[in-house]
Amino acid sequence: MWCCTSSLVYLRRSIRLRLCSRRGRSRLPLWIRETWAYMRLLVQSLHFNSLTDSDVVFDSVFEPVFLTVDYITRWFGAVFVCLVVILTSSIVVIAYAVLLPLVLNTYSPAWIVWHLCYGHWNLIMIAFHYYKAAKTSPGYPPTEKNDRPFVAVCKKCIIPKPARTHHCGICNRCILKMDHHCPWLNNCIGHFNHRYFFSFCLFMTLGCVYCSISGRNLFLDAYNALERFKHMDLEKPGIPVTGMGPLIGLLPSGQTIYQTPAPPYTFRDKMIHKSIVYMWVLTSTVGVALGALTVWHAVLISRGETSIERHINKKETNRMAKLGKVYKNPFNYSRLNNWKLFLGVEKRRFVLSFLSFFLI
Repeated sequence: MWCCTSSLVYLRRSIRLRLCSRRGRSRLPLWIRETWAYMRLLVQSLHFNSLTDSDVVFDSVFEPVFLTVDYITRWFGAVFVCLVVILTSSIVVIAYAVLLPLVLNTYSPAWIVWHLCYGHWNLIMIAFHYYKAAKTSPGYPPTEKNDRPFVAVCKKCIIPKPARTHHCGICNRCILKMDHHCPWLNNCIGHFNHRYFFSFCLFMTLGCVYCSISGRNLFLDAYNALERFKHMDLEKPGIPVTGMGPLIGLLPSGQTIYQTPAPPYTFRDKMIHKSIVYMWVLTSTVGVALGALTVWHAVLISRGETSIERHINKKETNRMAKLGKVYKNPFNYSRLNNWKLFLGVEKRRFVLSFLSFFLI
């Protein structure tokens, strides 16, 4: 009896080892198993508990799409930064190579001084605030244990989140007072670089408006000149001579076309006019688009909100309205105080500090 029992145990162990060895040989690659486990987790999250709502289902279903967009935005961040530098540099080159000689030859000394001073000051402000906005850290919550109060725990970082902190999927970490992730800066806009971002938008808008207004007449002249050049190019290069023309010696023997002289413009003239048109169209377009964005951020700053908090507060306002209550933003301290906090001048004279904002 004992011998029979031991034989059965041995047989069962051998079968188990053989099955395990077959499983090991037929095991799928690691990335396939991880993808399958992730998809199972997504499906399970749709019916995780009774608190699941439409927002949770939407986030779970479209999470692969969000991850793809975040990855592409993260990769294209450096490309967008290079594009901003290239476009801005092209306008500066055109201003120095084309517009500056025209200004020195046609404008009065007072206007020359004005254009030189304002143009270079605006350029310095744009370059300085763009560099600071791109290189300054937006601010991150502490990761070590401390006694500071927090309102929630990040589901992705698994760390305490202070008030007004949100997780950025592109940077893959939590950002203090996050406004948005700007691909043109390849950086998040948060607590420490929000002022630099707004200053860059403001001075870039002022620079574009300045170029658009001051170059309007030059743009019209250049556009009309290009249209005139186009009509000249469409004309035939010669005038056919028939009848008695070849007989009386107007043309050499065998030639029936009289060659007209070269066009009264050069390739350099054509490129100068095209560069003026390019500068005016680009600065006007960017001025309108970026100006609207700057005004929108100024309105949010006056309300004590960020771009993310705007949506949150709107949803909370609608929810409280259904309950017959009024929602009040706890971070709205009046328009003047909101701007003082934003500019960091709450302990000094506001007028002097506001003027220094345009010089630093």
